[in-house]
Amino acid sequence: MRGILKSIMPTKHERDMKALWPIVNTINEAYNKIEKLSNDELRNKTLEFRKLISDTIESEERELNELKTRIDEELDMSIDQKEKIFHQIDDLEKIIYQKTQKVLNDILPEAFAVVKETTKRFKDNPEIVVTATDFDRELATKKNYVKIEGDKAIWLNHWIAGGTEITWDMVPYDVQLMGGVVLHQGKISEMATGEGKTLVATLPVYLNALPGRGVHIVTVNDYLAKRDQEWMGTIYEFLFLTVDCIDKHEPNSESRKKAYLADITYGTNNEFGFDYLRDNMAFSLDDIVQRGHYYAIVDEVDSILIDDARTPLIISGPTTQVREQEYDELKPYVIKLVNAQRQLVNKLLNDAKNYLQKPNRSNEDEKLGGEALLRAHRGLPKYGPLIKFLSEPGMKSILYKTENNYLAENQKNMPIIDAELYFVIDERNNSVDLTDKGTELLAKDTGDPKFFIIPDIGSELAELENSNIDPKEKQEKKNELLEDFAIKSDRIHTMHQLLRAYTLFDKDVEYVVLDNKVKIVDEQTGRILEGRRYSDGLHEAIEAKENVKVEAATQTYATITLQNYFRMYKKLAGMTGTAETEAAEFWDIYKLDVVVIPTNKPCIRVDAEDLVYRTKREKYNAVINEVVNLVQKGRPVLIGTTSVETSELLSKMLTLRKIKHNVLNAKQHQREAEIVAKAGLSGSVTIATNMAGRGTDIKLGPGVREVGGLAIIGTERHESRRVDRQLRGRAGRQGDPGTSQFFVSLEDDLMRLFGSDRMIKVLDRIGYKEGEVIQHPMITRSIERAQRKVEENNFSIRKRLLEYDDVMNSQRTIIYDMRRNALYGEKLDADIVQMFKKVANDLVEVYQDNNDFASFSKACLQTFGIEVPYDEKRFLSDRASNLSDELFEAAYNTYNDKRHFYAEKTYPLIKEIYENAGKRYENVAVPYSDGKNQFTIIAPLKKSYQTKGLELMKSIEQFVTFSIIDKAWMDHLREMDDLKQSVNAAVYEQKDPLLIYKIEGAQLFDQLLNKIYFEVVRALSIGRIPVAEERLQETDQEKRTTKTRNYKTGRDYNTPAGTSQAAQKHQEYNDPSEVAVANEPFKSQKVGRNDPCPCGSGKKYKQCHGRTN
Repeated sequence: MRGILKSIMPTKHERDMKALWPIVNTINEAYNKIEKLSNDELRNKTLEFRKLISDTIESEERELNELKTRIDEELDMSIDQKEKIFHQIDDLEKIIYQKTQKVLNDILPEAFAVVKETTKRFKDNPEIVVTATDFDRELATKKNYVKIEGDKAIWLNHWIAGGTEITWDMVPYDVQLMGGVVLHQGKISEMATGEGKTLVATLPVYLNALPGRGVHIVTVNDYLAKRDQEWMGTIYEFLFLTVDCIDKHEPNSESRKKAYLADITYGTNNEFGFDYLRDNMAFSLDDIVQRGHYYAIVDEVDSILIDDARTPLIISGPTTQVREQEYDELKPYVIKLVNAQRQLVNKLLNDAKNYLQKPNRSNEDEKLGGEALLRAHRGLPKYGPLIKFLSEPGMKSILYKTENNYLAENQKNMPIIDAELYFVIDERNNSVDLTDKGTELLAKDTGDPKFFIIPDIGSELAELENSNIDPKEKQEKKNELLEDFAIKSDRIHTMHQLLRAYTLFDKDVEYVVLDNKVKIVDEQTGRILEGRRYSDGLHEAIEAKENVKVEAATQTYATITLQNYFRMYKKLAGMTGTAETEAAEFWDIYKLDVVVIPTNKPCIRVDAEDLVYRTKREKYNAVINEVVNLVQKGRPVLIGTTSVETSELLSKMLTLRKIKHNVLNAKQHQREAEIVAKAGLSGSVTIATNMAGRGTDIKLGPGVREVGGLAIIGTERHESRRVDRQLRGRAGRQGDPGTSQFFVSLEDDLMRLFGSDRMIKVLDRIGYKEGEVIQHPMITRSIERAQRKVEENNFSIRKRLLEYDDVMNSQRTIIYDMRRNALYGEKLDADIVQMFKKVANDLVEVYQDNNDFASFSKACLQTFGIEVPYDEKRFLSDRASNLSDELFEAAYNTYNDKRHFYAEKTYPLIKEIYENAGKRYENVAVPYSDGKNQFTIIAPLKKSYQTKGLELMKSIEQFVTFSIIDKAWMDHLREMDDLKQSVNAAVYEQKDPLLIYKIEGAQLFDQLLNKIYFEVVRALSIGRIPVAEERLQETDQEKRTTKTRNYKTGRDYNTPAGTSQAAQKHQEYNDPSEVAVANEPFKSQKVGRNDPCPCGSGKKYKQCHGRTN
């Protein structure tokens, strides 16, 4: 039936090929015409394309510029009119993008043909002579591959790329053209290793760079970013496109800003993300380096958008809020607990052996032995003797059978197994839970039986509420109860993290210790993840375990997940050799379709079925014997490992056999390029991680092809199928011969955790004994099914991370939009009007509900600086909506009058400074105060003069608004960090931590917005410019800049987190007790004319906000 359906309904790959081949044929037809052009005519095609695009969108661009000019120049334009114009601008930008994309689709065949012919001419000619342009002349001063001779420019076909001189030798073939089309369409192009992905990218990059909006090429590391920019850059430059690499320039520098202004910009995913965060911490437009997210191609897209997506980008700084860290204090208790568990597990294992190794064991013996085995497994699953015993025939089947019995009925009887243990480890979910027995052991040492017991907060609070004690005493008891709950929750959390550190995380496997610091090793690539830390206190627990310095706490200033960063691009594409297995995730999260591109030449690599051994010792011996055999044949060998520990063990074994070899692991990745370059030579042996050499090809040395090519030996199946495919892909590039063989043992982590019952039973049935090896397609398929289980689990983890960050992303979007409006100033008027309306509405609702007109009057005075526009009788009787509308009108009109008043007052002084010193100074410094905060406003002198002081008022609005936003947002980020930590305790109350995080996060965000609105309205309404009565000060000071390059950038490993932008002067946590509640009612008596003004200026009321003139 399946065969019939397949014959009727084509596969996805067949449908993709059917759609793509006609486009490739069209490109080749266009190429027949392009190849006849002269060198100058070929280059000038770029100018023709750009003119076509410009002509197509000319009318929309003209209208867009006119609208923006009106917004910029007509400062007195009504808010409604501005809103209408902004909607028009948004619509025009969408039309421009759509029209541009249509033109690009139309010129695609011709543009791809231009790139193809350019590469061919560089390949065929050592020198290409063209008519020199200003572009060539400028380039010749910086690049040695361009020479100017009279009116001619000579382009050489050899240059330095990645520190090595290269001679151009590539021309795209048909399947590469196909890959380029897929990338232009905003999809993922899966191309096998050696198929020239870097060259393929030049086709859509050139095409999409023509509109001049900026194309980003994202790489996994800075070496590849710099190498690819230097390698491919010459082709782009020959065609009049500018190219740069952000990783060559310092953050926040003019040179990095210039790199983003290039038509094509290379860089690492980290730096693109960090620049986005830094831009949203900027105090001036001059500090912003990025210019939008138009089109990006992500190289090694699976590594960046899948593996790296688990680790959010974070900019952090020091905090004055220091939480008491109990890692060192609790460490002795954990060591004692782990030792007690090890002794118990050893006893349980001996009991299991006694029951299960009886010559004529009964069903009862098997039952008791299985229970002891299950207890030992749940106690210490990584215990060496236990793993060895489970590899014996029949033992794992008994374990699975017993486990399934106790997992039945929602694990109803599992507590019977766990009761004897001190703690329970769930290795699959990477979790550790303390049992009652463990708690009792710890209580004996501490002397406090409740030291590790969390109180039932719900029932105890309810009991307090129903008691008849004094309200004040009741509140004190509540506070004590909540404090005790918080302390014990943190203590239990710290204890669990220490237990995880001691039982689940091994040195030289999950992490290494270098320079007295714990550094995480990426499980996918084997590289050290510099700057990244495990989240939720796990990293600190490992530091305490390894006796290195426990790092101090930091404040999050800004953070974003890679998922949410890359989803900002209008068009996103990717390329890799291993994406098909993660196609569902790419579509679900990024809406990226995966298209598998056929190879240029058939792959003749032979992939053998897995060899399965009982123990790791047998497996490693077999690996070494195979290596010796291959080296004797003159074949190069690449040995893939999954950990530093394994690579070093194999290195020792090869050294004993006197086999020369190179090791590439997390401790030696600085030698990656050198080691990979030699890995294809005859008889060379390289030990590396399963993902070694991403972005580079292992090229075969002389005579290697004749003896069978590169031999790949995998020492363990990775939990992800694409990582195994990546290792296999090192051999068999471009039709080269090669082989791949995986060696597996039943003691491997994947086999222990996810090996199927069916496979274990089959191995037991055939009498699988030590020293024997099994090789069968069924075994290989079973292993791949286990890998699928892990992939599904990892996807759910990444999706959970994204769900946490989506909470912050919705908040981040609103705050960043508000801040961007303040920074650019264009839409700030509309935001300020909304703030005035919201504050007016809140004041009326709060005080009308309380029938408190006196406090309402005082609040209006302190907030808006005005008297109430209606009497008490009307305030108590009229509808709240009518009252708030009238209050808003009065407050906003008063503020608008104040803007013009100060503009008129300051203009004579601005005029004096501009006319006398305008050539020497660009800006004017203006002090501004609302009685609570002091601001120094830096306004553009010339524009302030041209607008008769209104630009100065606009600068005040901008600076006051984003300064208040920054301070409030940083405090909010600290609260969200605290919330993220505290919701972990929700599991003890059988609640979903994510749901609690969403609900309470939304409440905190509402409070944040109310605080921002109130603070901004108050600062603008009652703020004063003292120099209006005194004098302005000219200044050559630039607008305030953020030194974000001094902030600490890194990645928090597996941490769902929020985002912040911090003002430069606010680099520390602030005590929450010092933050005033934004909407707290004001209660006071009527202000006398000679009393101090409530605004805090220090002046009398009659001389400040009580003035009648």
